[in-house]
Amino acid sequence: MSIKINHQPTFDIDRVIKIYQKKDGVPIKYVCSTSLNTEGAMAADVFYRETPHPEFGNRYFGLYFSGGLEYITNADKVEELEFDVVQVGNKGFYSRHRHDFVQTGPVAIDGGRAYLRLIGNNLSDYPIRKYKVKDGQFKEII
Repeated sequence: MSIKINHQPTFDIDRVIKIYQKKDGVPIKYVCSTSLNTEGAMAADVFYRETPHPEFGNRYFGLYFSGGLEYITNADKVEELEFDVVQVGNKGFYSRHRHDFVQTGPVAIDGGRAYLRLIGNNLSDYPIRKYKVKDGQFKEII
């Protein structure tokens, strides 16, 4: 059964894609929003380009805010991360970083890549599915 992953980006995704496609001259797509390390307490919106950046060599880049300023970073590490996704009906929800408490209605998920914490009643009704990012796509680990 395929589920629709619910992402919670920080930036206006369509605007970012338009800017970077024009700037770089290649298709860009949004992948997810996540901390790029286990202990991270903030998320970057991660974007993908099929061809490596000609100057830096990365295929993923992340945009994030820190101290009120906007930053860009190499996000190739995203392919090493695992995402715990709680399934509620036909939708999947994940926590973007260590302190990102995501309320889905009947259940909440917290912990990002640092830990998994579910809160709610009848938690066995809400399966946890594991995902990784590969070639710009969320793919379930079976």
